[in-house]
Amino acid sequence: MTRKNFSSSSLYLSQSYQDAWSDYERSLHSETFPVWDYVILTASNEHQALSFRLQLENRCKKLPSRTHYVVIPDEGGLRVGSGGATLNVLKFLQMECGGWHGKRILVIHSGGDSKRVPQYSALGKLFSPVPHILPDGRSSTLFDEFMIAMSSVPGRIKEGMMLLSGDVLLLFNPLLIDWSGSGAAVISFKEDVQTGKEHGVYLRGEDGVVKSFLHKQSIDTLSKEGAVNEAGRVDIDTGMILFGTDVLGALWSLISTDDEPDEEKYKAFVNDRVRLSLYGDFQYPLASGSTLEGFYDEKPEGDYSEELKTCRTAVWNVLRPFRLKLLRLAPAKFIHFGTTKEVLELMNKSVENYSDLGWSEVANSSALCPSYNSVVSPKANIGKNVYVETSYVHSSAIVGDGSVLSFIEIEGETVPPNVVLHGLKQTNGKFVCRIFGTEDNPKNNSLFDKELPKEFGGSLWNAPIYPEKDSIRDAVRAALELYSAVSEERWSEIERGKSLAAGFNDADPEAVLAWNKRMSELVAMNKVAACIDNHLPARECALSAPLSDVQEQWLNEQLKSADFGKTIRLHYYVGKAVGGPEGDKHISRAFRSLSSSILVSTLQTLEENKNARINRDSVEIKLPLRVNWGGGWSDTPPYCNENGGTVLNAAILLNGTRPVSVNIRRIKEKKVIFESADMDVHGEFDAIEHLQKVGDPFDPFVLQKSALLACGVIPKEGGRLEEVLDRLGGGIWMDTEVTGVPKGSGLGTSSILAAGCVKGLFDFLSIPYTEDGLYSHVLCMEQIMSTGGGWQDQVGGVTDGIKYITSKPGLNQVISVSHVDLSEETFQELDNRFCLIYTGQRRLARNLLRDVVGRYIGNEPDTIYALNEIQKNAALMRFELDRGHVNDFAKLLSEHWKLSKMIDEGSTNTLIDQIFDSIDDLIDGRMVCGAGGGGFLQVVLRSSRSKTDLQKRLKKVFSDTDINVWESEFV
Repeated sequence: MTRKNFSSSSLYLSQSYQDAWSDYERSLHSETFPVWDYVILTASNEHQALSFRLQLENRCKKLPSRTHYVVIPDEGGLRVGSGGATLNVLKFLQMECGGWHGKRILVIHSGGDSKRVPQYSALGKLFSPVPHILPDGRSSTLFDEFMIAMSSVPGRIKEGMMLLSGDVLLLFNPLLIDWSGSGAAVISFKEDVQTGKEHGVYLRGEDGVVKSFLHKQSIDTLSKEGAVNEAGRVDIDTGMILFGTDVLGALWSLISTDDEPDEEKYKAFVNDRVRLSLYGDFQYPLASGSTLEGFYDEKPEGDYSEELKTCRTAVWNVLRPFRLKLLRLAPAKFIHFGTTKEVLELMNKSVENYSDLGWSEVANSSALCPSYNSVVSPKANIGKNVYVETSYVHSSAIVGDGSVLSFIEIEGETVPPNVVLHGLKQTNGKFVCRIFGTEDNPKNNSLFDKELPKEFGGSLWNAPIYPEKDSIRDAVRAALELYSAVSEERWSEIERGKSLAAGFNDADPEAVLAWNKRMSELVAMNKVAACIDNHLPARECALSAPLSDVQEQWLNEQLKSADFGKTIRLHYYVGKAVGGPEGDKHISRAFRSLSSSILVSTLQTLEENKNARINRDSVEIKLPLRVNWGGGWSDTPPYCNENGGTVLNAAILLNGTRPVSVNIRRIKEKKVIFESADMDVHGEFDAIEHLQKVGDPFDPFVLQKSALLACGVIPKEGGRLEEVLDRLGGGIWMDTEVTGVPKGSGLGTSSILAAGCVKGLFDFLSIPYTEDGLYSHVLCMEQIMSTGGGWQDQVGGVTDGIKYITSKPGLNQVISVSHVDLSEETFQELDNRFCLIYTGQRRLARNLLRDVVGRYIGNEPDTIYALNEIQKNAALMRFELDRGHVNDFAKLLSEHWKLSKMIDEGSTNTLIDQIFDSIDDLIDGRMVCGAGGGGFLQVVLRSSRSKTDLQKRLKKVFSDTDINVWESEFV
């Protein structure tokens, strides 16, 4: 089938599936939406039934609560056939709820051993994977697809029973079902004759009923019977049958007397010798062209016997009065999961035919090959046409062409081509790993095209050749040794163990489900890692909260080998994926990792300066403020650590003064005293331990303490304060103050004050320094305080002038400062046209830095783009100033304002927008100071306008407010 031929019907089926999903969701939440009264699964034995019940329990929140879910195994583990299993269902319904009248019942026959696909034996073929991620994010299985597709059917029937085969997926529109509810009907699709010859085919009579049922007939026979149309297509038996209550009553009469179960009759029809078939024994008599003699000749599900003949006679008598209506649905698709070869064909070649239905060769996997619920390292050597399901393939593994890995973990092993490698935990806690060829039929007595010796049991299914091992790794090695021994026919060296049948019967279903859950959890974590590696936004990740033990272990293992950037992103991405309070914990770890990594790197450079001495009685430092022009945020960790930073800013006087002051003087007492008049705090310290504690951001003296550490005045740990002060030549009194500047101004006061402390201590203690060295020590001080901010503020205010500041990537930021020397004419024009406007409001106490940094490490595209562009903008600003183009500089300032709003929407607000709008005709450039949201704004006037014009406009629009132009000048 080509993609082109399937496309039109695929689109129709895609819409049908969307409609079915909508009905499925209604069935979960609506109390009035029609649902199945019973969903009944049949199983081969109690062991398989337990597995089914566990699967149902795992889905309890994803199944309609008004439906009863029942699993009915063949009694005593004896195979009674799909017909016998149907009679078991009727017996249950009669005894449980008095029958089936007025009820809608869905029965899925799923009691096979899955001999042709042994890797699905333990969970049952009904729960085998479908390469589809459901709209709610789950990895789909046949059962899930059944429940979704059939959710629309209860609304189409008043009562009765629908029966399905558990190894066939049917894609169709349920609204096409037109059935009166009496008698019997089969659902048929048109399929090519090549597919039909491997299954059952219906011959439709002129009256719309089934004339005859042709089971696994040759193409010649199908053609002679008239079952093949001109297009080479047949009406295939989909395994979907509808029985009205009248037919159910007729079948019930086979095993009952006067509506009561008759144990003798029941035992005659439901046993492993008769093995009645739903599709052969219960359909054949309903076909209009059937004869009793032909019925006797029909191939049985088991061996032919007189008991079977007697039962067929009784079945004929009760069902012959009814007819089998043929409901032909189109467009529709029939997908059989019958053999490993069919699974490989689907995953490697046919899956693209169903892309309109959301199917994909990679379904909920971290892999580059066809896979389902698996993790496959991109470094693993994976051959062509490989399929990996619910497995973990590490980087050192090699997998040959055409092989299937199922419920396995391999690391360092080489898997041969064209084999299935399937791991299975047993109820005794041990492991078996089954290996067989992808085209092997376990019903036959061969393995890897080698005839097995008779002493192995006569068939691959029963050959005891898979030894139990204490670990899955040992079981894998044993399987690969088996492959080698069989390939070279070294029969005597084969270690005896479990057969495929025994491995299935002794499987631990809870362990199988636990492994499936483990892989789902690991896939989710690897998707997080893939998002990080591929620079996808963190918001695209989703995890359940809290992380499981498996996921926590995965995260810890990843963190062991992660570098600085990967570490913070692992924490951040996991936090965003988990969400809620639990996610906030992981996000907090991201920022703690960011701070601690930089701090550790910084502390490594700290050394006590034992050459420092007090050489004067007092020092006074007066510093200007700074205005930020270009590159803001690019100086902030971790962006600057990973990309380097580029900033253009300028030092300014405010109202003709340098507002930041630091005064240091010698005192006789052997103590350190801190004061801050603007904060109204005073502290005296006579023990060094208190000065070395800088981890509390609410400590009013954290800035001064950090300055002592950064300048090497005191050691980072240990020592005695009295000894330090004796060496220095006296005690220290330090007074810090910012005067005449509103709180939250955006003019960099806090960082400039830190710079003043460092500069003051250097001068007070005769510590030689260069300008670059001063910047480095201030940066070190900022990191000790763990403020998390950038480095541009202190550089902007610690020295006069316009500065172009850059750094290269690295944990230890090395600041390079270039003073921009403007022509006198350009400097004067810029000074005349530049204005500061006070908004009258403080910036809101938002977690701004955390938000912006979070968007960066979370790879939000707009933030990444803006951060990269603002560095370019800073360079262009300098270029235009060097050329004396103040107008072009002003335009770039406005462009930077747009980029800043991309980085943080909170940098503006209604008031700021209103201020800028009210003066739009007076200015060529606009920008906030600092992070914005309040404080000062900066503008470049049009060359024809004056500061007086600006002041008048603001007073006119914003009378009786503090919004006004403040006096400023470059210095």
